[in-house]
Amino acid sequence: MQAIILAAGMGRRLGEYTKDNTKCMVPVNGVRLIDRLLHQLSNLELSRVVIVVGYQAENLKSYIGTRYADQLTIEYVENPVYDKTNNIYSLWLAKERLQEDDTLLIESDLIFSDRLFPMIMENPYPNLALVAKYESWMDGTMVRIDTDNNIVNFIPKQAFDYNHVDSYYKTVNIYKFSKDFLRNSYVPFLDAYTKAVGDNEYYENVLRIITLLDNSNLKALDIGRERWYEIDDKQDLDIAEALFADDQDVLRKYYGRFGGFWRFPQMLDYCYLVNPYFPSKRLKDELRSNFDTLLTEYPSGMKVNTLIASKSFGVSEPYIVPGNGAAELIKVLMETLPGARTGFIRPTFEEYPNRYNKDHQVTFFPQNEDYRYTADDLMTFFADKDIQTLMLINPDNPTGNFIPKKDVLRLAAWCEERNIRLVVDESFVDFSKDYATNSLLSDAILETYPHMAVMKSISKSYGVPGLRLGILASADKELIAHIKKEVSIWNLNSFAEFFMQIYNKHEKDYLKACEKFVAERDEFERRLRTVPFFRVMPSQANYFLCEILPPFTAKEIVIYMLRQHNILTRDCSGKPGLDPKKQYMRIAVRNHEDNTRLVDALLQFSSR
Repeated sequence: MQAIILAAGMGRRLGEYTKDNTKCMVPVNGVRLIDRLLHQLSNLELSRVVIVVGYQAENLKSYIGTRYADQLTIEYVENPVYDKTNNIYSLWLAKERLQEDDTLLIESDLIFSDRLFPMIMENPYPNLALVAKYESWMDGTMVRIDTDNNIVNFIPKQAFDYNHVDSYYKTVNIYKFSKDFLRNSYVPFLDAYTKAVGDNEYYENVLRIITLLDNSNLKALDIGRERWYEIDDKQDLDIAEALFADDQDVLRKYYGRFGGFWRFPQMLDYCYLVNPYFPSKRLKDELRSNFDTLLTEYPSGMKVNTLIASKSFGVSEPYIVPGNGAAELIKVLMETLPGARTGFIRPTFEEYPNRYNKDHQVTFFPQNEDYRYTADDLMTFFADKDIQTLMLINPDNPTGNFIPKKDVLRLAAWCEERNIRLVVDESFVDFSKDYATNSLLSDAILETYPHMAVMKSISKSYGVPGLRLGILASADKELIAHIKKEVSIWNLNSFAEFFMQIYNKHEKDYLKACEKFVAERDEFERRLRTVPFFRVMPSQANYFLCEILPPFTAKEIVIYMLRQHNILTRDCSGKPGLDPKKQYMRIAVRNHEDNTRLVDALLQFSSR
């Protein structure tokens, strides 16, 4: 068995990273792609490694030098017209060597798990392509396979059809070919194709022709959840560095992204908090049917979007302002509050205190191991603190603590008497057991407590974080008018506007989704309590705060879940307000299938 590596390309999309070097010389977390690849190949029994070089060929050859001489026999084939041809020509230049042995064919811009080479080498099929189930981040050549794992067609970019993505697999660009297949099928077709079509093509086009013939004998091997990435541009490089970071750095690289985890192959995101049962298929179909219009037309300005938000959430127009996510409104609100003392509760959602002067913060810390507190606890603590504003996240994040509506209103009345502005963030209130009646969003309530402001992130309870939508409501018309002036006139995109426009038609589905969620959370809590190293705290939100019992740490569990099961969870240890001597994780609630996978993975950790 030999290996042929295609490394002639210029890698223009990587910009400055490939100004003086070819793509395989780009480092990922300090290790160049070519070093990682050659190290992986050195663990195999290979007769030789043939590298097809072109752009910056001398730099690459000089860098490799003789460093692998005691592990690999390395030969080079040079493509002198790398800037005018594509990889089909690079492979054609190596066609004589290609026919001399069974061959691993590898593209040099890949980074992948050490398990992939053993997978393909140990598989009995002589002609095999590694593939991964299609995901939205993938680009390039796709294939279709039958029930016997035969590749029945290669799908080039120009033939890609988004209506058929459920049947597509992406080629990982690692192949195993027998010498017989290469001599009698591939190379003859390669010769004919390059003569007929030209050199500026892809070698997969030859495989596509072969698979259209009967009995091509080219199989696919699905790599499942094994890690891999193809590095074509700067964003790919950034994702690869997170995927393949070491244990000391991996959480910083994931958590620092603040989302976007749909770009990561088959990952389950248990950090970010959304409704797993809404929006409904019918609502998504309505959005989808209007996609072209929403994409190509301007959204309405603040005046119209305020009207639509008023209709959707049952609050008068002068009392409500929609935002580009609650985050936009939080920023403006915290900048608007007077610079006097403000009461906070910790642990909590840090976006609020992070936006406020630390010297003006007065903090209440619950004095119990579950971090429970009541309205009476808050009134007792803040009674003599001379605060002008009190911030309440209800249910709180990450604890899941919940103050019933009647008690929140008692707290609001207490604040009114003392001329204290009460800010209630009820982003998670629709996950509480009495979800249909727990919201404070009504004119009657707001008018009774004009010093109260109610924030709500639509992303979370409505399951649409990609729309970036939030609302702030208060009977303090001056506050609302000021915030409207502080945000952009076009602060909402057309998709968020249209969601509010059609939401009321789907409100019954939303209430059913909330009911289904509450039942699933109860079942999930029961199952989480079977994990021997978890102490699960009660929650009325769509997450649970769990204390990690000795001898385990949250970090080792989070890394295990990420490395072994591709599940991203949140290490909350060290969060302000949590006991620094203890370890904590926050676990989101997803649908039943995902929750089962998570608990099963946790139980596997405990039985190692």
